[in-house]
Amino acid sequence: MAETVAGRVKPRPIIRIGLFVISHSTLVSIVCCVAGVLALLLLPVLAKSTYFSENALMPGSAKSMLSGKNVVEANRFVKELSSLGLKPPSTGLEIPKLIATRMADLGGEVSYHNFHPQSKYFHPLHFFSTPDPGMVKANYSCSSYGVNIVGIARAPRSDGKEAIVVVTPYNSTNISLGEAMSLGIAYSAFSLFTQVSWLAKDIIWVAADSRHGEYDSIVSWLRDYHAPSFGGLEKLNAKVCRESLVTGSEVSDSFLRGGTMAAALVIKVADGSELFDKDALSIHAEASNGQMPNLDLINVVNYLAVHGQGFYVKVDKLPSLLRSKWLKVLGKVIESLGKIARNLNPQWKFGIPVSEYVEGTATLASSLYNQALGVPTGLHGAFRDYQVDAVTLNILPKSSSYHKARRSEFLLNGARLVEGITRSVNNLLEKFHQSFFLYLLTSPSKFVSVGVYMIAFLLLIAPLPVVAASLYSDAHKCNPELKNKEVTSMDFVDGRTFKSKSWRWLYAAKTVFVIHLWGFVVTVLPFFMSQIRGCSSTTSLLIWIASSGFSLILMHVLLGSPFVTTSIPQSKGKEWLLLKSVTITSAFIGLCLMSVINFATAEIGALLTVPMCLMARPLKQDLKVRSTKAFARAALNLFLLHIGFPVAAYFLVKGAFEGFDNISVGDFWYWVESLWVWNSATYIYICMAYTPCWVLCIHILLHPC
Repeated sequence: MAETVAGRVKPRPIIRIGLFVISHSTLVSIVCCVAGVLALLLLPVLAKSTYFSENALMPGSAKSMLSGKNVVEANRFVKELSSLGLKPPSTGLEIPKLIATRMADLGGEVSYHNFHPQSKYFHPLHFFSTPDPGMVKANYSCSSYGVNIVGIARAPRSDGKEAIVVVTPYNSTNISLGEAMSLGIAYSAFSLFTQVSWLAKDIIWVAADSRHGEYDSIVSWLRDYHAPSFGGLEKLNAKVCRESLVTGSEVSDSFLRGGTMAAALVIKVADGSELFDKDALSIHAEASNGQMPNLDLINVVNYLAVHGQGFYVKVDKLPSLLRSKWLKVLGKVIESLGKIARNLNPQWKFGIPVSEYVEGTATLASSLYNQALGVPTGLHGAFRDYQVDAVTLNILPKSSSYHKARRSEFLLNGARLVEGITRSVNNLLEKFHQSFFLYLLTSPSKFVSVGVYMIAFLLLIAPLPVVAASLYSDAHKCNPELKNKEVTSMDFVDGRTFKSKSWRWLYAAKTVFVIHLWGFVVTVLPFFMSQIRGCSSTTSLLIWIASSGFSLILMHVLLGSPFVTTSIPQSKGKEWLLLKSVTITSAFIGLCLMSVINFATAEIGALLTVPMCLMARPLKQDLKVRSTKAFARAALNLFLLHIGFPVAAYFLVKGAFEGFDNISVGDFWYWVESLWVWNSATYIYICMAYTPCWVLCIHILLHPC
């Protein structure tokens, strides 16, 4: 029970602590923001080594069964593909026929999958749903279709309820040497899978035709695999095209399926070569909305590639951070602190070498950046939309790997890697679930879990509710006439003004609501813009910005200006306090919701939004004071608003992570289009949460105090 002192109720300790924090909101904001940034920079130091959570995987426990005979046949297959690739571009039927014939010769069940390119026009009703199959026109020719070749090696020890997918993209009209090599690796592994007796899951090899785009090919196949369509013009056209491809009775005329997909591997071989002393393997794992495969899958790939086949394994790094001088200085400071900590207590394992810290930070920033973009970094992203754990393995041969004498060894190592990964996944009795799904990589063998990296985000957004409560309290304290007035109901004075101070925040809430309603209009504008054909990316972006500004003016006319609130005589000039309080509250809610969907987007959004919201203050007040502090605050506000503009923020983040070379205005529009294609929630956050918050901060700065 609450204690009483001199007839007055003494607040509970938790309430007293809350009031103390609110009364010192400025200090709390500075401490939390600085701590949040430092926690983010310390994540590479806090990274842990990866480990296998699922014991059934047992990577490397079995000896490879892939023989030299499999590689010889694969080498001959690569030569046949290369010879077809040297010929002038054809109708795109010769290479699919050859792949289908070789699949059938190995004993696999083979079928063709015809698809047509998908429309990339934005449609709000199809957002967060399966891709739109589009309309198939009667005059579609076979050349306008893509052709996927699907081969299935049935598992002798299963009932066909589970499957593992191997994808090799190729261009059916002009195949490159790298694509031929990736098909050769899959051919070697598939020739083994059709012969072994230990398979407990079906193996599905998809040779995906990439002449109309890699994503279209695999997305169309996955859509038909999980949600088949029956009848209609599309089936008739596909059947006609299939008849021109069929080479014999060994190719099925129906869509073949396996069981539920346990995992998927996308195999790609680079056309060029790396200047390493051994073959390199780059792992790409980020999917739409920052989704990641189970960490155990990456651990299996890394372990078998390094310890089994001797690959140099790497993940994406940001080159700009590798050359950063300030990051090296920070690394030296952390290394020195680590030495001091070990001298005090040898058990304190704090601090890492400078080189390891710089590389870890560059890798972690790349992982954070790729997840925040909201679009996949490879074909594996199509599988994550169906909750299938998948990665893209981009193999980069060393300079001598394309020589004829070295090609067989390269094919053998690549096929054995596929065999080992498949064998580990084959041991699972259930889907991946033991290890982490939410993590950031600092190297192929180190990661930061969700329980650690969320600390930085929580510290960054912690000041928002504190400052919102402080502003709400200050807005009422500055009203001496209503300070002690007890009003429990809402009255109107001349039908315009509230008497009750308890409802004064509704004026600010109205402004925030109208601006967020305008954010919804901005979200759906690209649907109408997509009706305009032939516009360049730069033109489309400028039209979008101009139409968004016009829609804001139109809403001012139709709904009443959100920038002019009814004055409350007793608190004249203090409406901006309540407006800022409600604005900060809406920004806090938006960041929290986005962190559930895509943490990386919320993290970068917090780095941009939190300073902008906390610093916002009417410029008129600072100009009246005419002090150095006031002018500095006004200049900082203007700077934050300039870099906070969504287009400017995109180029700032992209330049900071990728470098400012070769950046064009149209890049923002291309990125937005990719968000539509993958139904990324990042697009919704930018249009309906971040942009309205930026507009409201402008309103606070221009508020007529």
